[in-house]
Amino acid sequence: MKYTLGVAVAVLSLLCVSPAFANVAGSTGAAAALSRDAWSTVQLDGLDTGVFALALQSASAAVESGAVALPSTLTVIDYSKPSTEPRMWVFDVRTHELLFHELVSHGRGSGKTMATSFSNDPSSNKTSLGLFKTAEPYIGHNGYSLRLDGLERGLNDNARDRAIVIHGAPYVNAATAKANGYLGRSLGCPAVRPEIARQLIDAVKGGGLLFAYYPDQSWLKTSSYLN
Repeated sequence: MKYTLGVAVAVLSLLCVSPAFANVAGSTGAAAALSRDAWSTVQLDGLDTGVFALALQSASAAVESGAVALPSTLTVIDYSKPSTEPRMWVFDVRTHELLFHELVSHGRGSGKTMATSFSNDPSSNKTSLGLFKTAEPYIGHNGYSLRLDGLERGLNDNARDRAIVIHGAPYVNAATAKANGYLGRSLGCPAVRPEIARQLIDAVKGGGLLFAYYPDQSWLKTSSYLN
């Protein structure tokens, strides 16, 4: 079969996609995968639709900026809810399946039943807000745990140095919440029930995204991933 020069160039251009075009295509795919329309039929199981929209927006912006690759999971924590309620949701980005809906603790410096104060300060014992990337699991003082890297400068980027990790904790259970009116609290870590810690960590480790929300107007107006 004979090709004209124009056809040959067109064929070669399809076979040898330039890196710049590949990056644009990847960004477009990420934007589509994390768009609100793509998730229109997801079962949120009590997660506020506005909070979920912000989580998708933040995740999409991080991927499009090149800060992270398209994640396999998106975890959302809504700290505007009391610690006595399940306020952590883990979604599979590919299937849009809700994998976990769990209790999660906040830092003892952030409040008791309600978390109302947040910090990036290593000595604060407070929870940090914003977008995080899940990193590597390890065995530590709290058993099987997962390191988190904060992606927002000045807001949560001290997470690794502070050892802010996902781990199981015996004080995270419904009985404690009912008896005390609040969960036991961490030093800033999003601690979960020991019974599901390993399963949850293995589901989200290695590049998943975690979005920690509270209606903090300063963060909402200045976050590079929300504006």
